[in-house]
Amino acid sequence: MALPPRPLLFASGEDAYLADRVLRTWITPDGADPGWADQVVAELQPGERAIGALSFAAGAPGILHQVIGSERPLRRPVSTPRERASEVREFPTAETYAGMVRAVLDKIEAGVVRKVVIGRCLDVTSDPPLEPAEVIDRLLVTRPGRYVFSVPLTESLDDGPLLVGASPELLVSREGDRISCTPLAGSVPRSADPDEDGRRAAALRESDKDLAEHAFVVDAIVHALKEVCVDVEPPTGPTLLATDTVWHLASPITARLEDPASGPSALRLAQMLHPTPAVGGVPAAAAAEAIADIEGDLRDYFAGCVGWVDGTGDGVFAITIRAAVIDGARMRLFAGAGVVAGSDPASEVRETGAKLETMRRVAGL
Repeated sequence: MALPPRPLLFASGEDAYLADRVLRTWITPDGADPGWADQVVAELQPGERAIGALSFAAGAPGILHQVIGSERPLRRPVSTPRERASEVREFPTAETYAGMVRAVLDKIEAGVVRKVVIGRCLDVTSDPPLEPAEVIDRLLVTRPGRYVFSVPLTESLDDGPLLVGASPELLVSREGDRISCTPLAGSVPRSADPDEDGRRAAALRESDKDLAEHAFVVDAIVHALKEVCVDVEPPTGPTLLATDTVWHLASPITARLEDPASGPSALRLAQMLHPTPAVGGVPAAAAAEAIADIEGDLRDYFAGCVGWVDGTGDGVFAITIRAAVIDGARMRLFAGAGVVAGSDPASEVRETGAKLETMRRVAGL
């Protein structure tokens, strides 16, 4: 099935929920406001969903579109990207980014923080401009991440910035009383050589540095879930999750709401959990300050969360990684890496480069 030029969708399986009609759009200056989340869920009627995104920073904007649509298969044969002239600018440069990692390591050594995720961007300007439907079509076919999304970041569905991507990381899902989270933390770039790829995966599983980084995230999520859930079940240890460019350590976590009718919705749970140490750091406030100081104003909706909620409170939200914002002729990409004691700046440059490669590929670069 052909996609509209600027699709509004969220897919978490073989089929995608594609919006046929947008009834209204809620925009809030504070995406962490619990009253806003409760209002959105209360105003959804049977058969309606709200699809949208929350920014990274606390107190930053959120946007949700009240939609009517359906789950439908959208997978088609991979199309050949149109020939385009593209100008690519990285910022900060790899050298500058390595210096940013060293600045985080200095803060870790001084005892200010224990982990900080620091990121960098690519700006791609294309002539003719990239077509959002083409990018989403290829993401649906290649599935570099389970959660494929396309969300307008303004009330206008016809123009303006569009958040697109294919995240491998589940922030939270709610289905009745069942709650699931699958945080990712600790990563290594994949290799085209199968033997080397296997060695890298095995080394990641045994890496003390990556296991420590991963434990920060699991502990934070388990602690937050215990505030509102029962039967919280953390894993005994992480498993390996592969994407097209990166191996990740992953830990499926399950929990249960004692009373789904009065318990938090998927959107409220997303607000409570986000940002996890997988995209922020430990301690959370000191890490956020370090990100603002060292990284600057790069993120906006990057490293936030994106997904849907319905009127019963059920829904799915993924971390906004392996993502891009398309705005006219420009596409901006973002990727981050977790810095802990023992991190190597050159390795973090390679890791973020591998993560950026996912969206470079679907753009035909």
